Amino acid sequence: MAPVPVVEHQRRVALLLDAGNPTGLGAERIGTGDALGRVLAEPVTAPEALPSFDNSAMDGYAVRARDIAGASPDSPVDLPVAADIPAGAARGALEPGTAHRIMTGAPVPTGADAVVEVEETDGGTERVRIRAARAAGSFVRAAGSDVAVGQEVVAAGTLLGAAQLGALAALGVREVLVRRRPRVLLVSTGSELAADPLPESGQIRDSNSAMLAAAVADAGGEALRRRWVADDVPAFLDSLEESLAAHAPIDLVITSGGVSAGAYEVVKEALAPRGVAFGKVAMQPGMPQGAGSFAGTPVVCLPGNPVSALTSFEVFVRPALRRLLGHPVPDRPTATATLTEDLVSPDGKRQLRRGRWDRAAGTVAPWGPPGSGFLGWFAGADCLIDLPAEQTAVRAGEPVTVWDLLIG
Repeated sequence: MAPVPVVEHQRRVALLLDAGNPTGLGAERIGTGDALGRVLAEPVTAPEALPSFDNSAMDGYAVRARDIAGASPDSPVDLPVAADIPAGAARGALEPGTAHRIMTGAPVPTGADAVVEVEETDGGTERVRIRAARAAGSFVRAAGSDVAVGQEVVAAGTLLGAAQLGALAALGVREVLVRRRPRVLLVSTGSELAADPLPESGQIRDSNSAMLAAAVADAGGEALRRRWVADDVPAFLDSLEESLAAHAPIDLVITSGGVSAGAYEVVKEALAPRGVAFGKVAMQPGMPQGAGSFAGTPVVCLPGNPVSALTSFEVFVRPALRRLLGHPVPDRPTATATLTEDLVSPDGKRQLRRGRWDRAAGTVAPWGPPGSGFLGWFAGADCLIDLPAEQTAVRAGEPVTVWDLLIG
């Protein structure tokens, strides 16, 4: 059977996650201190005005605008300073013909309707000489001028960042309703996998579960690592069933390894008879893939080579997870850059090659060999160079599409 196009397998994974969670992930109420990077499930309206009182936008003097209407450098107005108002303090009403020295953020006293910035005065503490007229409302942040009571401050579906959480803190909002994180069970397979500190001869450390757990968290999900499972079908199935029961609810299972055409392909042997479809995708790296469901839970089966596993996650799983989460920007940002050296690509396969992108110069260079075992090179990459399946060669100086791995 011919390999399927990348977009077809992307669609398959997206539909699988949607079908496995037909009513969505639901929502949970959490403290705003834990809400960074979460997606808001309902709009937040302001319980109070922001600012909650008239306050000064400048260090200066609170006055009545009519009292300084004729002030100028050649004809300053001299007023007694009746009070000092530091930030966080309040004073009595301003009497006509007087000034209160006031700091930024301090409440404007009753009777005052303008603030003269200190730079337009002599800075006096007993009396002040004011050298400029100011209209009513000058340098006064009126109550509710930023946010009115009952106004929608943050819309549902917003990804909560620093600005949103700052606004909620200013309004005294302590809890928000957010979309629940997708819970993802990770299962690395292979009898060659071992734990730290020193694998035995012929064994390797399990990097995939750590790598994919980080990728899941970065996508907005919650990863549960099963670590590794030996190449034994009954043991694999028992472990998977036990993990699903112990960590319910699980929204997605991701396996790595055991999906190719060789011997000891435990994932394929175990899950193919149980409804998970395996096949080839026209992509390099990451051609062998699997997707389906097990015990009613969506399962995505990735190749075992680390570069193939992470690239496959980026292409197929990450955008589907973020859509499930309700993330407003599910896909990695892409851009066009100029290639710095010649590249070749296998005919009929969409190649996603690791690269280093000079954003200032608008150029991109391939980073490391194209093979799927070069995880150390991937660690130094900041983008993926996306070469279409029908393009077998690109010359230096030609434009290519790059996926930004640093943003999004």
